[in-house]
Amino acid sequence: MKGETRLTGLARVLGLLIALALLLSLLLPLAGAAAQDTEGTPTRDVLSEVPTTGARRPGPIVVSSARVRVPDAEAAVEPRPEGFAPVEMQVESVNLAAPIEIGDIVDGAMQDPTGPWVVSWYEPLGKVGEGGNVVMSGHVDYWNTGPNGTAGPAVFYEVPNLAPGDVIRLIGENGENIDYAVEWTEQFDVATELTPEVIQNDIVGDTGQESLTLITCGGEFDAATGEYLKRWVLRANMIEI
Repeated sequence: MKGETRLTGLARVLGLLIALALLLSLLLPLAGAAAQDTEGTPTRDVLSEVPTTGARRPGPIVVSSARVRVPDAEAAVEPRPEGFAPVEMQVESVNLAAPIEIGDIVDGAMQDPTGPWVVSWYEPLGKVGEGGNVVMSGHVDYWNTGPNGTAGPAVFYEVPNLAPGDVIRLIGENGENIDYAVEWTEQFDVATELTPEVIQNDIVGDTGQESLTLITCGGEFDAATGEYLKRWVLRANMIEI
């Protein structure tokens, strides 16, 4: 009997290890409908001051069941100018200065920023200075940034209040920078307005010029699901020098 008990315990341990290996293997593919070669992909720098463990408040990026289509660089008709990777965002009008991390895109879904005080940039959708649409996200509030560990404001708390003409500056690691002027902000209902067509064409798709799109939460917070019911989207365009 003791031998059978030990064998059963060993079998359970092996089963758990196999299940863990399968789970990890499911997390390896990157965004896009087809598998992509990940060699040379930059590692994700975690710059947040507060870890993301705890409640799911909030989730700014999972806008619907639709998936983001990552542009195929080889299929581009006209080559774009070489862009740069942003490392900091500055918005003087709302006293915002925040580090920028590389955000993950998993199975076509943009993932949340790693914490309350960091901005996520989704590199496959466009680099700064390439002439396309640079897409970023940030939390509007967070579960433990308020008094005594309660929910409080986060990095994009003031983004919905930015007005047309307000300037957003993106800075690269070598000091490069580009200024964008806010064109519009709009709130979208997740259940009824964020269709796949709207997401791809009006939010993350190419705008025909150098643009910056910021996404964060809005509307009421559904405590039952841990999700906001709406999303704020801001569009800004590069200021020509």
